[in-house]
Amino acid sequence: MDIIDQTFESEILKSETPVLVDFWASWCVSCRMLMPVVEEFSQEFTGLVKVCRLDVDENPATTERFAIHSIPSLLFFKNGRLVNQIIGTCTKSKLVAMAEEVIKK
Repeated sequence: MDIIDQTFESEILKSETPVLVDFWASWCVSCRMLMPVVEEFSQEFTGLVKVCRLDVDENPATTERFAIHSIPSLLFFKNGRLVNQIIGTCTKSKLVAMAEEVIKK
């Protein structure tokens, strides 16, 4: 699900399930390489973790709010709070391990 500055609070901070937000940009090669990993993760964690994407070029307020200086950046939120993050590309196994940790908290 794509989100924007105006929907960030309602979709992420008020979500009853943990959320993974992928901060990305269309010109970012690493972001495009990570996309299939995030999609596969999203399918496996349906109902357990909500997965959203935010284009940093089109949403400067949220990008600035969370001090996103490098992309891709994956931020995990739970109960309206930032609880973990990965900066740069990662393996699916690392993403799964981090999500399992967030779910247990």
